[in-house]
Amino acid sequence: MSGTDYSYDEQGQFFPFFVLTVVGIVTIPLTYSVLKPSSDPGVTAPRIKTDFQPEHADLIDSQRKAQKRRERKLKRGVAVVAGWAIMALMAYLIIVTARTVPKIWNPYDILGLSDSSTEKEIKSHYKHLAPKFHPDKIRPDPAKNQTLESINDYWVELTKAYKALTDEEIRNNYQQYGHPDGKQSFSIGIALPKFIVTDGNGKYVILVYAALLGVLLPYLVGSWWYGTQRMSKEKVLIESANSLFREYSEDITEGGIISALSTGVEFQQTLKGDKAESGLERLESRVLAEGEPFTYVGGLTAKDRTKLEDLEGGVRRKALGLLWGYLGRVELDDTALNQAKIQVAPIARALNASFNAIALAFGSTGPILASFLTAQNLIQAIPPGASPLLQLPYITPAIARAIEGDAKTHLTLQQYMQLPEPYRRKLSVGKGLLTESQYKTAMDLAKQLPRLQVEKAFFKVTGEKYITPGSLVSFVVKGRFVPPGSQNVPEVNELDLEDVDPEEGDLDAILGRQKKTSKGEKLKEDKPVQPPLAYAPYYARNCSPRWNVFLTDSKQGKMAVPPFTFVAFDKPIFDDESGKPTFNMQTLKAQFQAPPQAGHYTFVMHLICDSYVGFDTKMEVTLVVDEAAKAAEIEAEDDISEPDEDSLAGQMNALKTGGLTGPPPKKKKRPVTEESSDEESGTEGEEAEDTSETDTDTDEE
Repeated sequence: MSGTDYSYDEQGQFFPFFVLTVVGIVTIPLTYSVLKPSSDPGVTAPRIKTDFQPEHADLIDSQRKAQKRRERKLKRGVAVVAGWAIMALMAYLIIVTARTVPKIWNPYDILGLSDSSTEKEIKSHYKHLAPKFHPDKIRPDPAKNQTLESINDYWVELTKAYKALTDEEIRNNYQQYGHPDGKQSFSIGIALPKFIVTDGNGKYVILVYAALLGVLLPYLVGSWWYGTQRMSKEKVLIESANSLFREYSEDITEGGIISALSTGVEFQQTLKGDKAESGLERLESRVLAEGEPFTYVGGLTAKDRTKLEDLEGGVRRKALGLLWGYLGRVELDDTALNQAKIQVAPIARALNASFNAIALAFGSTGPILASFLTAQNLIQAIPPGASPLLQLPYITPAIARAIEGDAKTHLTLQQYMQLPEPYRRKLSVGKGLLTESQYKTAMDLAKQLPRLQVEKAFFKVTGEKYITPGSLVSFVVKGRFVPPGSQNVPEVNELDLEDVDPEEGDLDAILGRQKKTSKGEKLKEDKPVQPPLAYAPYYARNCSPRWNVFLTDSKQGKMAVPPFTFVAFDKPIFDDESGKPTFNMQTLKAQFQAPPQAGHYTFVMHLICDSYVGFDTKMEVTLVVDEAAKAAEIEAEDDISEPDEDSLAGQMNALKTGGLTGPPPKKKKRPVTEESSDEESGTEGEEAEDTSETDTDTDEE
């Protein structure tokens, strides 16, 4: 007899193991995703302290809370709880369910004999069993739950056991296959109760399998696939990215980018149904009202107004009007419009990130800078070209204009805070201006803003004195966080401006890997320091400031080195106890390949913070690339060592230098000095003592 038999879990021994395994495969990874530390900067990053509450603070706070609720992973949390509950139930069933241990077929056990019984004893014992168990000799006993079928089955087993021990052919089957009937069928156990597939339930099982494999699984896979395909890397719909691509132009301005952002399909969710037309007339009448210091209250130019009015009514026109209303902080006198005005800002910021990626792909400096400045405007709710003073609490466009007077350019926060205190107070406090308490609140907040002040920027190649064509160049930016209005700022320590190379052979430091002890254990390293969350009272999201460093070619108007983004730093920015700035020197590094030819290359470095207006730095930097042969020749000359003191040349050298008195000096590692050439732009003379290996000078514009 051969073939395959299927056995079902009638006693429920294995079904709990099956369910526990399947549910555990899903629940355990899902639990990790729910419990792992949040990447949201709002959870761990410090916050700027202020009591200022903007207009419609309740609407802004409600949207921030709604966003947090969406990020709480509620559905996954419920699934995790349900999964662990099912796993606990299955574990309980596994513990309490009695085990049925399958017995190996043994003829001696069936006959009730010992394994050492002789054939004579077996035959004698079988003769005594025949009168007791032969179906013709006994009748079923209901008291013992006996039936005629059970009596027959037992007698058959006794006969098989007897023949397996006395009949030569049957004994061979037993010894070879473990059963008197010879080779048995292959049995497959199914961890499901038999009733599920019998008694007419098979069709339901087929329906369940069809639903799982034919409907649910393709739906989940398709949803995941099409969901990834319809979104760009910046988490923007591909359709929206295509629209932004069509709006791109080399001469686009910040106002043009605001108009381009209104093409985003994401606005249709916020303005679905009759929301696209509801209140549009009121919105435009408020945004396009004449005002000061802008031509229109919303901060639009005449060109921006034309673009708005040329649009047909619908989602795009409403979204563009709301964006200008948000940037101009226009009071719309309608709760629904004010709420929509706040909702469109985060959507526009995500779309602007996609536009920035498009601008970087084209590589023109103008659109790239315009997209970064637009990000600042969206976070701070300030129209393009408005005064940076609007970032401070209680300062309105009218107050900012009164403070700046007839100046042709706006004051930055640094310039404003550098004014003498009595003069600054005189400009800011008074009738129609700030009150004393409002002025104090504004000053306290300004002194908490993280402004990165660049102290030095240079190029270098790790482990080398010179930069040769095609080498891997590190662009190093040294700077300190000096908030506007900071007092008693310490002088720059020249040693802090150095960028010391790791020791030769220290592969962990060179490759940026975590160092290990001699036993192979990893050393504890300081965690990166996060800057305070961006102070953005009108923006309905928590966002962490990002600093972007990139190089451009001013002659061609093109990007030379793409942006490197920094969101954390290696040293504390503010003291944890006092909250005062530490003025620690921070190091930012970006790597790129040197040009293929030797020469002097002048770039413009841009350091742009995406969260604050007026905190950007722009300076010229010069990269000096030497010929490989020339650099090797100079290094060979430098490697000529001083003569040994015990030689004749060494004694003569000691007489010349007066080195015979006192112990011989220890050899020191020669510091690597910055090389300067007449063709480079001028730098400080004291940089000659800098141990950083660079051929660069910087001029701040």
